[in-house]
Amino acid sequence: MEHSPGFERLCEAARKNVVEVSAEDVKARLGDGLNLVDVREESEYAAGHLPGAKGIGRGILERDIERAYPDATTEIVLYCGGGYRSALAAESLGKMGYTNVKSMIGGWRGWTEKGFPTIR
Repeated sequence: MEHSPGFERLCEAARKNVVEVSAEDVKARLGDGLNLVDVREESEYAAGHLPGAKGIGRGILERDIERAYPDATTEIVLYCGGGYRSALAAESLGKMGYTNVKSMIGGWRGWTEKGFPTIR
């Protein structure tokens, strides 16, 4: 998907303020209790997501995150379609006081292009 220049600038600025992890890093930790949050739209999550991921869409993330993860030191890895929305979401959660939030580089597309496991 081609993004607008303004959106790309916004995401690039957010990336400077968040920790990013690779799909390989996430895959290596599947099944060990990693807190994965899919920030895509509900319909995107329903069509397929990473094993063990909880769907909390970008539009409601800030509203619902404290109920899902009340401890702001909990490690949380966010992902989206390509790594843009998750970077913005990670930055936003940092502003809310979350101290161990990461964004997965490449998102769902990067994950599926590598042939990693999914739930459909």
